[in-house]
Amino acid sequence: MAQTNLRIDGKRLWDTLMGFAEIGATAKGGVRRLTLTDVDKRGRDRFRAECEALGLTVRVDAIGNMFARRPGRDPSRAPVLFGSHLDSQPSGGKFDGALGVLAGLEVMRSLNDLDVVTEAPLELINWTDEEGSRFGHSLMGSGVWAGVFGLEKAYGLTDSEGVSVASALDGIGYRGPEPASPFKADAYFELHIEQGPILEREARQIGIVTGAQAQVWYDAVTIGQDSHAGTTPPSTRKDALVCAARIIDLVDRMMRVRGEDGRGTVGQLLVSPTSRNVVPGEVRFSVEFRHPSDAEVDVLDSEFPPAAQAIADACGVQLKLTTLFKIPAQPFDAGCVDLVRQGAARLGYTTREIVSGAGHDAVYVARHIPTAMIFTPCKDGLSHNEAESIEPEEAEAGCQVLFEAVVARANRGL
Repeated sequence: MAQTNLRIDGKRLWDTLMGFAEIGATAKGGVRRLTLTDVDKRGRDRFRAECEALGLTVRVDAIGNMFARRPGRDPSRAPVLFGSHLDSQPSGGKFDGALGVLAGLEVMRSLNDLDVVTEAPLELINWTDEEGSRFGHSLMGSGVWAGVFGLEKAYGLTDSEGVSVASALDGIGYRGPEPASPFKADAYFELHIEQGPILEREARQIGIVTGAQAQVWYDAVTIGQDSHAGTTPPSTRKDALVCAARIIDLVDRMMRVRGEDGRGTVGQLLVSPTSRNVVPGEVRFSVEFRHPSDAEVDVLDSEFPPAAQAIADACGVQLKLTTLFKIPAQPFDAGCVDLVRQGAARLGYTTREIVSGAGHDAVYVARHIPTAMIFTPCKDGLSHNEAESIEPEEAEAGCQVLFEAVVARANRGL
């Protein structure tokens, strides 16, 4: 039994997506479901209730990752995992992350409706804090689970109001008893919107994701001297914002010389003291580079810090540059990727092989478990935005391919 002729319920999936989008809904049609807030708790509670209504057993680990298990015919076999995340950006869209979790829920519902028992058990996952928008560390739940960084480090991270991850977990009741560490599993599949324009531009229904880009992220601080805007001449200014602006331009130039594969972004900028008649004395900002090639990210990581330091020296400003993390390019498992490819072909969907430009929980999971991802198009490639949009038939197609791949993997060897 390689694959099935069985079908998920596309309308039910869409209704579920729209229902979850009401949790943290914004006036502009998006969602604000920041991790480990009361709104996130509402989403988690509903997810748990929906899973338990299907007869799934839900467990929660020490970093708040949620695992909903459906038994298989052979309990000795390692489970097939699939999922994504329910947390959002501060002004996020309805589908980023939620599509993967709720499509997984639809897979479970359809298996129940169709009275299908897979050979291997299945587990649907809601990973904690994929976005990193509240505590400043993306892929937190999967990163702790995969051993990329320690649980105590994650517990100690704080938000802008000084609330720690540990206290936030306790505050919503989702610091679970299970260890946040890898367990024996057969495979992991993650469905996600592309968050880019390629599939829509090429009119392809399914992206077969072969891996994810390498990344390096920094925190930067330029420290000059606050001074009066009207009385400080150019020769004595130590303008932290001018210095930061020139470094930001450097990031853009280093990206563009690498053509369409280059990525370089400054997405956060905090200027102090933020008075219109004071020369800024301190600026804190984020810097990140991404590229499909490890070698290119290595070059960026070697060239950017000294080039930024040279700009700071020329401005007479101090630069503090801290590397947050560096992630190598992560290829996905050829066998799992081929199941996605076979499923899409069987269903007659148009496809394109693609490398993920964004980081996903799958990138860390792939360090321990054979992994693949499925992309659906999103309108204008727009994501991390309240206007993020996909069509019902796109959600259905992605979910159906997920169903095919998961069932095929769980029944392999038959």
